[in-house]
Amino acid sequence: MGKLINGIFGGFHGRIGNLVGYTLKGKYIIRKIGRSSKPLTPGRKANCQKMTLVNEILSPSLPAIQVGYRLMVAGTDKNEYNEAVSYNKRNALQGAYPNLSLDYSKVLLSMGTLPAAIHPTISQTDDKITFNWEPTADQAYQYGNDRAMLVVYFPDLKVSRCDLIGSKRIEGAHTLNIDQEHVHERMEAYISFVKDNGREVSDSAYAGALNARKTLEILEKADPEAERSNRDSDYAGSDFDIISYREYLLASGIGVPEPKSGPDKIITSRWSIYVLKSRVSDQRIGDCYLRLQQNDKFTAEMKVSIAHEEQRKGYAKEASSVMISLLFNKSEVNRIVKIVDAQDSAAIALMKSLGFREEEHFKESAFSDGKWISEYQFALLKSDWV
Repeated sequence: MGKLINGIFGGFHGRIGNLVGYTLKGKYIIRKIGRSSKPLTPGRKANCQKMTLVNEILSPSLPAIQVGYRLMVAGTDKNEYNEAVSYNKRNALQGAYPNLSLDYSKVLLSMGTLPAAIHPTISQTDDKITFNWEPTADQAYQYGNDRAMLVVYFPDLKVSRCDLIGSKRIEGAHTLNIDQEHVHERMEAYISFVKDNGREVSDSAYAGALNARKTLEILEKADPEAERSNRDSDYAGSDFDIISYREYLLASGIGVPEPKSGPDKIITSRWSIYVLKSRVSDQRIGDCYLRLQQNDKFTAEMKVSIAHEEQRKGYAKEASSVMISLLFNKSEVNRIVKIVDAQDSAAIALMKSLGFREEEHFKESAFSDGKWISEYQFALLKSDWV
C-alpha cells in the first residue's frame, strides 16, 4: 500500500499496483515495476548486454565509484553509480551486439579536474600488488599531497580490491595486499588521485593487467564456409544443446549476475562455463565447466553438473563426451584431468567408460562434511580419444 506525501499533489511512498513511489535526492520518483511479456527487441537485448558488462566491473568497485563520481553529481538529482554506468556504457565498450566486450583501458572509475596519474604501471610479488607512477616536480607543490585511490578488479571472479586512501602523489608508488587465493587470477588495475581535503578528484588512469593469459581459448575454423561453423552451440547431446553461459544470458534477454556454485548456479574462478539446455522443455538441465591448469595451457580440468531431477538419464556421460571433443578439437589442450572422490563409484565408472586412466591416489587429501576423504586423479590424452 502506498502512502501519500503532502496530499494529492505530492508524491507517494510505497507500492500501488504495478507502480512504486519513493524519494530520491528530494524529488518524488514513480516507476513501473514488473516484467513485460513482450519479446525483447534487438535494441533492448543489446542494452541488456551493455548493462551486464558495465555492471560487472562497476558493482564490485562501488566504494571507489562513490568517491570518484561524487563531485560530478554534486548539486544534481543524479547518483554516482548511475553516472558511472552512463559514461562507461558510451565509452568503454567495444564490438557490436551480440559480441560486445569491455575495453578495460577505457573504463573510468572516477572523473574530475585533478591531473591524472602519469605513466602508471602495476607489478606483482606474490600477494602484493605495487602501483607506480611518475611524480613530477611541477606538480609537487600544488598536488604533491593528493592521495592515490587504487582499484584492482578480478574479471573472472567479478570482485574488486579497493584502497581509497593510498600513498601521496609525490611518493610515486603504493603497495596493496590481495587475498592469497587471488594471486594467480587475472587482474585489471586503475589509479585515481583525490585531494587531501576531498574536494577534488582526478580521472582514473588504467595501470595495466596482470595474469592476463589465464583463459581457455576455443579456436575457430579458418574456413567460414566449412560444413559446421564451429560455434559452441554446434556441440550438442541427443536431447539438449550446449551453449556458452554468455550465449545463454543473451538468449534469455536478461543480464543476471552469476551465482556461485551448483547445477543451477555458476562457478566463476577462471572457469569457462557452458549450459546444457533441454530441447524439449527449453530449460537449463546442467552445466559444464572447463579451465586450464595453472601455468599449463596444454592441460585442462573438466567438471559436469546435472540437475538432480535430470540425473540417471545418461546426460553426464553424453555432455562429458561432447566437452572432451570440444577441448581436443578446438583448443591446444592435449590432456584432460579430473579428480573424484575415491568413494564415488558412479564417477569412477564414468571416468573409465570415457577412457580416462587412473594416475594418482591421494589418501585423505580433502576435508569434507567433517571428515577426511581420499581422491583419485584420472587423465585422458588427446591421442587416446577417438
